[in-house]
Amino acid sequence: MATHKVDVAVVGTGPGGYVSAIRCAQLGLSVAAVEDDRPGGVCLNWGCIPTKALLRNAEVVHLFKRAGDFGIRVQGFEADYAEAIKRSRGVADRMAKGVEFLFRKNKITLVPGSGTLARPGVVEVKGKSGTDTIEARAVILATGSEPKSLPGITIDEKLVISSNGAVRQERAPKSLIVIGAGAVGVEFADVYAAYGTAVTILEALPRLVPIEDEEVSTHLARSFTRRDITSQTGVKVQSVKPGGAGVVVETDGGRFEAEQVLMAVGRAARVKGVGLEALGVTLDRGFVKVSARLETSVKGVYAIGDMAGPPLLAHKAMAEGVVAAEAIAGKDPRPIDYGNVPSCTYCRPQIASIGISEARARENGREISVGKFPFTANGKAVAMGETEGFVKVVADKATGEILGVHILGPEATEMIHEFAVGRTLEATLEEIIHTIHAHPTLSEAALEATLGALGQAIHI
Repeated sequence: MATHKVDVAVVGTGPGGYVSAIRCAQLGLSVAAVEDDRPGGVCLNWGCIPTKALLRNAEVVHLFKRAGDFGIRVQGFEADYAEAIKRSRGVADRMAKGVEFLFRKNKITLVPGSGTLARPGVVEVKGKSGTDTIEARAVILATGSEPKSLPGITIDEKLVISSNGAVRQERAPKSLIVIGAGAVGVEFADVYAAYGTAVTILEALPRLVPIEDEEVSTHLARSFTRRDITSQTGVKVQSVKPGGAGVVVETDGGRFEAEQVLMAVGRAARVKGVGLEALGVTLDRGFVKVSARLETSVKGVYAIGDMAGPPLLAHKAMAEGVVAAEAIAGKDPRPIDYGNVPSCTYCRPQIASIGISEARARENGREISVGKFPFTANGKAVAMGETEGFVKVVADKATGEILGVHILGPEATEMIHEFAVGRTLEATLEEIIHTIHAHPTLSEAALEATLGALGQAIHI
């Protein structure tokens, strides 16, 4: 048992937690960070990073399968899923060690164990060797989230797995039912399909990736169909039980069998067991209610990341971590613009968006102009052999304000940042088109879509 007296205690070291801890240290504050797993949290160890490593493996497998398109003949090609998992674990381990190094570099004390708020400014940490106490003038809670399931369906990580279980198991099932067609669902559908799994996606809402622009959903569904990934939308799961090939899923639209089920219906904030109830921290629909400075209803207690509400994205958590740290240090941090947080999905083809959809813009009564440019007309995409998808720009017709951008296609998650910066700087369509884009690049599709919104597209 030990008592640590510091300026700031950070509970949880996922993207929000470790970034806030480092920013606090940069601002001259002493910091103790609590973690019951490895630094990096779920995102780095069991989520964002290992899944992106698996998706890269799936991309390479796909390239090998179509090597003939590039005049390359491959004999004896074998894709080993266990090796893909092994590689993904290696990537996660490397990144976790990187966070550990950053903690040492910034003189952050890492306290292993599970942290609970005993009272404002006091965190009790239960570890393997006993209970430590952290006394701090401010506490940042960054406990993240965990996979949700449907009522009455238990995730046992055997027949019914979560994303956490999926990055651990070293064998791709022969068949898989994915319940939920958000980012997690379509990403794992992509990975498993590349390794020969027969995948069926079930989604209660009318389309895949339902938070994205409708055209993106339509084109992704077509792409998945071409790759023999089956999807059923507008269906509600009624039960999941052992049987058949492994598990039987009953819906209002029929009966489905597979070796396994992947539950991908979203994530729930980790707010239980943290001590919020005893301190009277206000919750709102299962999330911690916070101010623009990320402070909770209890003075000196801050909450960031998934537990502070949607969007449940690592980069949003990082941004909140910086705001909370600067607020504690007495700075005047710029509030986060939650309407300008990029959304990225890393399946093939990739999806990225920012702002609002075309339908939402029309619902809001805006008179809009829309520009769209397909990658089939982009020289770099054709040279790469990656021509699926498009860039779509939605803008206010009178002012040229960029209301939303939606990209489906190669490196979409990299391309979206041109528009993220543009919207931060309040750029209009005119400023984008007067920015010279290098040729040949995928980013020229962004320029052409912007030109299209002004009725000036050159290459289509």
